[in-house]
Amino acid sequence: MPQGITLPEPEAANTPEKKGLLNVFGQHSQPKQSSGQSEAERLYQQGIATIRDLIAPPAIKLKPNSMQVGDVLARTYFVIAYPRYLSTNWFSPIINIDFAMDTALFVHPIDTAEILKNLRKSATQVQSQIHIEAENGKIRNPQLETALEDIEALRDKLMQGTEKFFRFGLYMTIYGTDDRDLNDKCQTVESILEAQLVYVKPAVLRMDQGFAATRPIATDTLDVANNLNTEPLSTTFPFVSSDLSSNDGILYGINRHNNSLVLFDRFKLENANMVVFAKSGAGKSYTVKLEVLRSMMFGTDVIIIDPENEYGHLCEAVGGTFLKISLGSNVHLNPFDLPKSSSDDGNEGVLRNTIANIIGLLHIMLGAVTPEEDSILDRAIHETYAIRDITERTDYAKLTPAAFPTMSDLYAVLENMDGAESLTARLERYTEGIFGGFLNKQTNIDMENQLVVFNIRDLEEELRPIAMYIVLQFIWNEVRSKMKRRVVVVDEAWVMMQHEDAASFLFGIAKRCRKYYTGLTTITQDISDFMNSRYGKPIITNSSLQLLLRQSPSSIDLIAETFYLTDHEKFLLLESNVGEGIFFAGSKHAAIKVIASYSEDQIITSDPRQLLEIETAKQEFGTGQ
Repeated sequence: MPQGITLPEPEAANTPEKKGLLNVFGQHSQPKQSSGQSEAERLYQQGIATIRDLIAPPAIKLKPNSMQVGDVLARTYFVIAYPRYLSTNWFSPIINIDFAMDTALFVHPIDTAEILKNLRKSATQVQSQIHIEAENGKIRNPQLETALEDIEALRDKLMQGTEKFFRFGLYMTIYGTDDRDLNDKCQTVESILEAQLVYVKPAVLRMDQGFAATRPIATDTLDVANNLNTEPLSTTFPFVSSDLSSNDGILYGINRHNNSLVLFDRFKLENANMVVFAKSGAGKSYTVKLEVLRSMMFGTDVIIIDPENEYGHLCEAVGGTFLKISLGSNVHLNPFDLPKSSSDDGNEGVLRNTIANIIGLLHIMLGAVTPEEDSILDRAIHETYAIRDITERTDYAKLTPAAFPTMSDLYAVLENMDGAESLTARLERYTEGIFGGFLNKQTNIDMENQLVVFNIRDLEEELRPIAMYIVLQFIWNEVRSKMKRRVVVVDEAWVMMQHEDAASFLFGIAKRCRKYYTGLTTITQDISDFMNSRYGKPIITNSSLQLLLRQSPSSIDLIAETFYLTDHEKFLLLESNVGEGIFFAGSKHAAIKVIASYSEDQIITSDPRQLLEIETAKQEFGTGQ
């Protein structure tokens, strides 16, 4: 038999202990007749129904391995062994199991001084055994060395007062309608616990004591306990499955801890920014498209920078504006555009900010720029605006897209400046060379739509960071010109993070967009490129919502270091299925599973097989088949 388990001694049926136990189960008690009480009075008192009589079962039948209470069978288990490490929330699957059961936890404090004496003896015995084996020429014994390390670590914590010692009893009473139902449920519980190396046994021949121990009367009648210190004991606390939800907002997914809903309105948090990290194929674009679709139902405007044509089908389904940017496209954006108005800056601030952004763009276009060339560019851009009569005193709201200068105007100014020969030669390819039609024309797009997608898939790799910068600058001007509830999505943000000026610009938007009722969603699959930038961590810390989906082994350590993940959470991200991960909202976080309805799935899917089936169905419907 396991240590600490003893069979009950035979006892008379009318002993005080047995009477008390039967009374707990609802046994009708016989009142004693006092000397002054008549026989009639006694018979009358016997006939009065008490609350105990009303709630008592009709009968109780004890078996060695179960107990029948009325029509219900019950079996009580106790835990006999725990693994060396217990992860937080390990008991949650039992607490949230989908059938009825009662659980009782008994924590009995033990005097620390007595435990320290016993641990000292144990440490001496283990250390002596290690020395004996070493003298006999045996190789090191990892089991003994680990035991000694654990004992010494526990002694230190107990002596410092950071840990206490307890006897801990954990009992579970499981109910079933018949023997088969009870056995199936018991097997389920045993499997869940043994998968975590937690072993249980039924209270054979002590089912009545086990049943009484799991009643809400705080009586440990079973008294089968294990020795645990504070740290592992804290992991058994059953109410750690956090609710990660607010009263309103959109549905992001299902909380995998307790199957509750993860609901949030990102605009009611300290800022509306969000970052999404995942490896390719983990469902990051699918998740963001689902959020976009649900946000639009609440009247939110959405602007997306799409590097891989992930959002075309969604845009078509909701009647959005799909802008395809390429060398041969008729869609043009002018980096010299100015916002029509600004709520926090005067005209001078707006013009200076725009010039600074253009200089950042030219750094990406032209490569390495010396401080002298920076000064030349600054003076040349001011002169370029002056040629079009645009100064700090100009009313920008009255200007049309044709009134703003273009890159050709800057090229013409640089041609006539001393010391700008190198700049002029490098800029020529964007004005008269192979990239001349890309960013050398006035803006000709309309943003009056709830969903606008800028697609840059067909651009060369060299031009992608430039295009993302220009598009983001244009979006930022729109955000500052007209305040409304908006979400800006930057997919594959690691492309911008490779360039110092682009990363700085993205961080500036993340920091300031809250003032314009806008939220920035940053998506990336290349974690190392994102975090290697000095602006990577600040963008994360300036985001109230953070979503981590399945990660690759090569990046999991960097993710764990950035988000302070436990080992258990690291393994969860490595083993998650598509659409599963960890959702952070402020200081809280929980495991999440993203779930879409059938109709939503048909709109947001990126699966080529599903897209082909949808396209085939469209063609058949169009031909009347």
